Amino acid sequence: MEGKLVRESASEYSELALPNDSNGFGNVLGGKVMHLVDLAAAMAGMRHARNPVVTASVDSLHFLHPVHIGELIMLRSSVNRVFRSSMEIGVKVMTEKLLTGMRLHTCSAYLTFVAIDREGKAIAIPPAIPETEDEIRRYRQAGERREYRLAMRHRLQA
Repeated sequence: MEGKLVRESASEYSELALPNDSNGFGNVLGGKVMHLVDLAAAMAGMRHARNPVVTASVDSLHFLHPVHIGELIMLRSSVNRVFRSSMEIGVKVMTEKLLTGMRLHTCSAYLTFVAIDREGKAIAIPPAIPETEDEIRRYRQAGERREYRLAMRHRLQA
């Protein structure tokens, strides 16, 4: 199976933080941001696999800064590595104050997605081919994270 360059499936998604997404402190609900992270990752995964994908796991998500109502939420996602039917996808979330242009890194996450066929069975997907130094680093680190995830999975099943 021929591989695909990481840049071919990289995706961007933006959404304005509106009052209906807020908590009692005037910040966007963490669950809303997590939902957007999942969507952004799914877009990169489907672009890479050209098949439906489902979320298998989400690594820890640490919020560095709150998202305030009226800010632009910008998400960038890319496939870090493919393992056969599963792939690790990284998502970086930034916010922008539209009136000043000030941007902040809000959070990042690594998600594992599995490509499926029409019957819901896992299918093989093309390898991801990294080109840049950052992509090569993320590719290597994805293997290390996968080992940790699999160990945790075995621990939970025991």
